[in-house]
Amino acid sequence: MHDVEFRIQLKCYDWQARLQISHCYFGSKMLLLSCLVILVSAKQKEIDDWLPITSSRKAKWWYSAFHNVTAMVGAGVLSLPYAMSELGWGPGVAVLVLSRIITLYTLWQMVEMHEMIPGRRFDWYHELGQYAFGKKLGLYIVVPQQLVVEVGVNIVYMVTGGKSLQKFHDTVCSKCKKLKTTYFIMIFASVHFVLSHLPNFNSISGVSLTAAVMSLSYSTIAWGASVEKGVQPGVKYSYRSSTSAGKVFNFFSAMGNVAFAYAGHNVVLEIQATIPSTPEKPSKGPMWRGDDILVSLNKPKWLIALANMFVVIHVIGSYQVYAMPVFDMIETVLVKKLHFKPTGMLRFVARNVYVAFTMFVAITFPFFGSLLSFFGGFAFAPTTYFLPCIMWLAIYKPRKFSLSWWSNWVCIILGLLLMILSPIGGLRQIIIKAKTYQFYS
Repeated sequence: MHDVEFRIQLKCYDWQARLQISHCYFGSKMLLLSCLVILVSAKQKEIDDWLPITSSRKAKWWYSAFHNVTAMVGAGVLSLPYAMSELGWGPGVAVLVLSRIITLYTLWQMVEMHEMIPGRRFDWYHELGQYAFGKKLGLYIVVPQQLVVEVGVNIVYMVTGGKSLQKFHDTVCSKCKKLKTTYFIMIFASVHFVLSHLPNFNSISGVSLTAAVMSLSYSTIAWGASVEKGVQPGVKYSYRSSTSAGKVFNFFSAMGNVAFAYAGHNVVLEIQATIPSTPEKPSKGPMWRGDDILVSLNKPKWLIALANMFVVIHVIGSYQVYAMPVFDMIETVLVKKLHFKPTGMLRFVARNVYVAFTMFVAITFPFFGSLLSFFGGFAFAPTTYFLPCIMWLAIYKPRKFSLSWWSNWVCIILGLLLMILSPIGGLRQIIIKAKTYQFYS
């Protein structure tokens, strides 16, 4: 009878009441200690079952495919033609190929490290960092960078969604009154005030699937429309800048655009965390199965309008994929650190505040291309290009001067150069545009 009553009381959030109940039913100190451990474990499980990343591990391999395509084939790919014009054909192709090789290698590392310890899973990027660098240092290294990436991407996608929506409006209704970009960003944000209340990754799988299809569709349309447009008379295909300094800074900025396009590592562990795993069938198996060009194009109108709407739909899904780990961090702090009750109202307020914040920043600073360059170098370079390599060296400790050792150090050096140089170009573009920019225009 006491056992039944005790289990009922596990739902209670008042710790004092729990201790009194335990003491009442079990006089022994040892039994009281055991009960306390059970209570702590029960509360921990209750919270984990509520948080977005750990609430469900029933995802299918195709869920991870949707999420990964949505996260990695992002709107950043549309800036690659612009980046190529700043890099030049030879260096541009080299940068693209090298980036693909490095990011594929670091992605493989992260998927492998997710379950490198039997019986344990690193469900969050920062957990892996804590294992590699220590509990406090790992948290300080990974969390700020991951937050900059995820929040930065959400801000950029607010701008992208708003501008693509504006392009759709202006293309379909060319004679209509021109509206401010601010209004279109607000319209785009209004969708997220609804979708952001879906509880976890599995619940946004439908949104992610739609976004993945849209990303492939608009990329194909952009490519096809560009081929159909062909070489234009009177258009120069040399470097955009005429000065040496301009060429150098624009080159740096373009590298940031490339870094932004080759991304997705910041959410890969969180996506993999939703996949079930057993020693016989680890999660890495399903996981592995699993100024942009459209704004510059104008004809044919119906096709460009359709493509821009595809972009809008895609970045809706991308926003949610990158926002989910942020929601998890916010809700973890509120519930585990600040001891709020894990309720629907808490989630409603926290997520609405976050969406409102990203919308406000996007409206205030809608420098799309420059934001891509700045965040691409400053934030994506560490978490995508070289941080997985540093963790691999710290954990596995490959033999000095071995192939693994050299591979990781080459990635680290190139990633550091990217992190240092590309934000300089992006920041320069922001400063130049800010001189003539009118806020909330």
